[in-house]
Amino acid sequence: MSLTGFSSPWWFLLLLLVAAVVVGYVLVQRARRKRTMRFTNLELLERVAPRSQGWSRHVPAALLIVSLILLTFALAGPTAEQKVPRNRATVMLVIDVSLSMEATDVAPTRLDAAQDAAKTFAEGLTPGVNLGLISFAGTATVLVAPTTERAGVLKSIDNLKLAQSTATGEGIFAALQSIEGFSAVVGGAEGPPPARIVLMTDGKQTVPTDDPYDPRGAYTAAQRAKQAGVPVSTISFGTSHGVVTIEGDPQPVPVDDSSMREIARLSGGDFYKAATAAELKQVYASLGEQIGYELKEADASRPWVVLATIVLIGAAGSSLFLGQRLP
Repeated sequence: MSLTGFSSPWWFLLLLLVAAVVVGYVLVQRARRKRTMRFTNLELLERVAPRSQGWSRHVPAALLIVSLILLTFALAGPTAEQKVPRNRATVMLVIDVSLSMEATDVAPTRLDAAQDAAKTFAEGLTPGVNLGLISFAGTATVLVAPTTERAGVLKSIDNLKLAQSTATGEGIFAALQSIEGFSAVVGGAEGPPPARIVLMTDGKQTVPTDDPYDPRGAYTAAQRAKQAGVPVSTISFGTSHGVVTIEGDPQPVPVDDSSMREIARLSGGDFYKAATAAELKQVYASLGEQIGYELKEADASRPWVVLATIVLIGAAGSSLFLGQRLP
């Protein structure tokens, strides 16, 4: 039951009427007592007058007053900060499918664990969020444009295939382009919906060069995302001891936390670290809460109405029990 804000506080003027009822009740009780005391034959009065109920006779009236106060608070429109599902937002899920995702340091492989967690994330997003999917290795491919339909996203996640190289910047640029195109179509009078990129990768950029500040590099793309008002939430997935075998030659593929942390910082997003499949699912669950819901001041009058109704029923019940009549 919130007391932090009210949408129609002028309803509190009704409390003056409630106060008048209390004063009237007190005056009526005093007048009744004076009329009783006028009875000169006190001995006869004791014989014919009903036994006094003491303070309990005031219980129904007290409960009635409390219910009126509670109803007044309900009419004043109490509000509270509540978690409300978003009805418009755009999210581009960008997943690394470079050969390093075949490493088994996360069972069964990094890619399998990533697919499982990404599907859980997609299924759990609130219906109003438009979700798109991009995969990237040496190039970036838009697999699904932003949509509220999840079936296509889930199928595309299942069909992810590994490829050579890691073009992290291209993945971010492709996501920004998809968001801009979608926003231009659905913007309307309210403007474009809020957007975010969720980037999941396990290694540092190798294409076009290993310089993230290359014009098509990851850091340059992150800065462009910042300018567009699209934060990039990065998930650094894997461990420092990952190994893959390429053409019979074992290659170490340690996770690159520092690059992912810098991309998040440059874009105004958040950095997450996941070294196991369970941790990855927890990260996606946290992102789902952030993306799928927003905090808004919403109506909180229902608890007041419920409590007022219960107290009013209590007033009627106690009046019937104590005085065989309604108050």
